[in-house]
Amino acid sequence: MNELIERLTEGDHPVVVSIRPESTLNALKECIERGYVHVRFTDTRGGTELGVRLDKSRSELEGGDFDSGSGSIEIVGNLTFNYEKVRCRAKIDLQTLAGRGHLELLEEKVPASQG
Repeated sequence: MNELIERLTEGDHPVVVSIRPESTLNALKECIERGYVHVRFTDTRGGTELGVRLDKSRSELEGGDFDSGSGSIEIVGNLTFNYEKVRCRAKIDLQTLAGRGHLELLEEKVPASQG
């Protein structure tokens, strides 16, 4: 297993929601509606930004109030990172658009070369 993946699967790490051009609640809400959110782990060298396809059945989006910018949500989704299938879990405070998150290693590996 890749060293970075191993590190991010151990305990929770600081994360922020990475939205361009501007990180706002409205922009986060639009990302969630599209089903795709960028989560950045800030405690790695240079930061590690992952594009997470939202799994709405695993995510907890009801705990946050987007109108008042209060509460928190949990973003959950699967992705492939460095040829490994992983699940990203990030609990995000809507007031700061930051929180804590980690990766979970899934069993299936992705072949390094296809063909």
